[in-house]
Amino acid sequence: MRRDVQVTAADTARLAGVGRAAVSNWRRRHDDFPQPVGGTATSPAFSLEEIQRWLRSHTEGKEFPADEWLWQDLRVIADDDELAGLLADLGAFLVYMHRQAGDWAKLAAGDDATVARGLPRRVRKVIETFPESLTADRVPLIRSIAGLSAERGAQDTFEFLRERYFEVHSRRVYLTPPEIVALSLDLAGPNADTVFDPSCGTGDYLIGALERRPEVKTMGQEVDQTTARLTAVRLALRSGNADIRTGDSLRADAFSGELVDVVVSNPPFNDRAWGYEELTADPRWEYGLPPRMESELAWVQHALAHLKTDGVAVLLMPPAVGNRKSGRRIRGQLLRRGALRAVVALPAGSVPNVAVALTLWILRRPAEARTPSHVLMIDTSGRPDDYAEVATAAWREFNDGCELDEPGVSRSVPLIDLLDDEVDLTPARYLSTASEDLSPERVTGARNRLVDLLRVLAELVPATATEPQDLPLVPLSELLRRGMLTLHQQASVRSGEESEVPAGSLVLTAEDVVVGRPASGKIPERGVPYEIVTRSGDVAVPQIVRAPLARVLTQGGAVLGTHLSLLRPDPAMLDPDFLAGFLCSSSNLRQYSATSTSIRVDVRRAEVPLLPIEEQRAYGEAFRRLNVFESSLRQAATLGEDLIRLTADGLTHGSVRPSILAEAVLREQDTDEALESESDV
Repeated sequence: MRRDVQVTAADTARLAGVGRAAVSNWRRRHDDFPQPVGGTATSPAFSLEEIQRWLRSHTEGKEFPADEWLWQDLRVIADDDELAGLLADLGAFLVYMHRQAGDWAKLAAGDDATVARGLPRRVRKVIETFPESLTADRVPLIRSIAGLSAERGAQDTFEFLRERYFEVHSRRVYLTPPEIVALSLDLAGPNADTVFDPSCGTGDYLIGALERRPEVKTMGQEVDQTTARLTAVRLALRSGNADIRTGDSLRADAFSGELVDVVVSNPPFNDRAWGYEELTADPRWEYGLPPRMESELAWVQHALAHLKTDGVAVLLMPPAVGNRKSGRRIRGQLLRRGALRAVVALPAGSVPNVAVALTLWILRRPAEARTPSHVLMIDTSGRPDDYAEVATAAWREFNDGCELDEPGVSRSVPLIDLLDDEVDLTPARYLSTASEDLSPERVTGARNRLVDLLRVLAELVPATATEPQDLPLVPLSELLRRGMLTLHQQASVRSGEESEVPAGSLVLTAEDVVVGRPASGKIPERGVPYEIVTRSGDVAVPQIVRAPLARVLTQGGAVLGTHLSLLRPDPAMLDPDFLAGFLCSSSNLRQYSATSTSIRVDVRRAEVPLLPIEEQRAYGEAFRRLNVFESSLRQAATLGEDLIRLTADGLTHGSVRPSILAEAVLREQDTDEALESESDV
C-alpha cells in the first residue's frame, strides 16, 4: 500500500535536481505550485504526490535524479518503523548482486513472479539476513535498486540510502568523526589481522580498518538491532570477512572467548544502567569491579578481555574517567600491571557536540605480569590543527623505547609519579614547562603588567549619584511594537532542509557571547537556515544562561548562530549599552524561566525603562564603564594566576630566586669584596 508522505522544500529541490532558491522562486511565480500540507511558515511541508505531479508537468524533458526519486519511493512504501528493515533487505540484495552479478543477470531476465520465487534462496546463500519469501509486487523495487547499482555501484547505492535514513533518524546513532577514527587506528598500529569494535554503531572504525587492509577480519557488536543490520550490510559490501552481531556487549557478549589484535571503540559515556547488579562476579573484571557510576571502566576491561597478548586497544573516553575518586583503584591496577600505556588529551571541539575535550586511552595486554617504568602522557589541546600527527609521533617514539619530554605536549611519566592517592590520569598535570618560558625577564614582565593594571582599576569604577529615581518599566515587546528595535532569532536546519548560508561562514555562537569574544564558529554541514548578519551596535542575548547576560557587539559581519536573540536598536531612539545593561539586570530575573541550573531567557518579556535618549546615553556610558571594570578585573585575575604559576615554576627551576635570598647573597658578596680589599691593603 502506497502512502502519501510529506516532503520539505529541500526534498523538492533534490527531486528536481535544482537549488533550494529555485523552489522558492517556483512558489512565488507559479500559482499552481502545491500548497503546504504541514510544517511551519518558515519550513513548510508538501504532499510528495502533488510535488512529483507538478514537477512532471512543469519540467518536460528534464531527467530527474534517480536516487532521490527512489528514496522517496521507499518512504511511500514503508512507514518509519518499517523503513530500516526494508533498507536492510535491499542492502542484502545489493550484497548478493555485488558478489553474484552474473547469477542476478540470468534471474532478472525472467518475469516478476519468477524473480520473486528464486531470489530469496539465492540471496540467503550469500547473506542470511534476507527474507525467506518475496512477493511479486516488490520485484519492481528490486529492479530499480539493481538499475541504480549498475550506474553508481552497490556500495555507493547503499551508502546513499543509509545516509538519507540517518538524516531522518539522526538520534539513532552517534557518528565518530573520521579524524578520530583515523587517529585511533594509527595509534593501534598497521599490522592487525583482526579488529573488534564492541560498540560499533554504524561501523566507522571497522570501515576505516578495511580501507587500510582489505584482508583484515572485522568484528562488531551493536545494541540497536536496526543499526546492527544496516552496519552488517555496509561491511558485507566491502568484505567477505566481517561479522556484525546484535546485543548489549557488556550484558551479553556475542564474542565471548574471541581474542583479537586490536580493539577500537567509542563506547557509551555516563551509562548508569550498564549492568552493575547482574555482572558483579563477571570474570572480565580482572582489574577490579567497576563502580556503578563508572561504566567506562567496564568497557575498558571488556576491551582488554578480548585482546591477544600484546594486542592494543584504543578507546575514546571522557576526561572525568581519569580522575574520578571512585575509579582510582582500578586505574592504579591498570598502571601497575602494565595495561594502560598512554593517555592522549584531545583538543576541544575535535569531537563535535560534546561539551568537554575527550581523551584517548591506549591499552595493551602485557605479555607477562610486569610493571612498566613509564606511562606516556600527551596533551594536544593546544594543537587543534595537527593534534593527530603530534599524538601519533609521540606514541611511536615512546613505543620504540624513547623517553619523551616535550614541554607542554608529551612526557614519559615515571609510574611512581602516577601512583599517589588520586591516581590522576590528566595529561596536563604531568607535562613540564619550557625553560625559556621561565626566564627572569618573563616573570618580571608578568609582575609589572599586573602591578600597572591594579593601579588603574580604581579609576575605572563609574561614579554614581545618590539621589534615587523612579524608573517606569515597559516590556520589550512594547518597544518592538513601537519600532524602536527589531528582534532576530535563528534555528537549526531541520532534517532534509538545506541552509541558505554559504559553508564556512563565520558564526557568532552563544558561547562567544558568554565568553565575550568575537565570532569564532563556522557553519557545519547542518548549520543554520538563514543568513542573519550581525552589525556593530547589535545587542546579543543568550537564550539559556546561568545568569542574565547581554552584550553590545563591537564587530559585525558574522552570521547569527543558534540559541541567541539578536536585538537591533534604532540608535536615534534606543541606546544599545542602556538596553544591554537593563536586560541583564537582576530585576529582570522574574521575567525569565528558571530551571534547576540555568535560566531560559525570553527577551520579549524583559522590562526596560522608557527614558529620553540623552538619559539613556548617560546610563549607557555608566554600563560601558562597568563592563570595562569587569573585564579589567577578570584580566587582573588571569594575570595573577599566570604570575603565581610563572613565579612558582621559576623558583623550582632555579631561573629566579626569592628577593630576600638574593639581597642576602648581594650583602655577602659586598662583605667578601671589602675583606679582599682590606687584605690587599
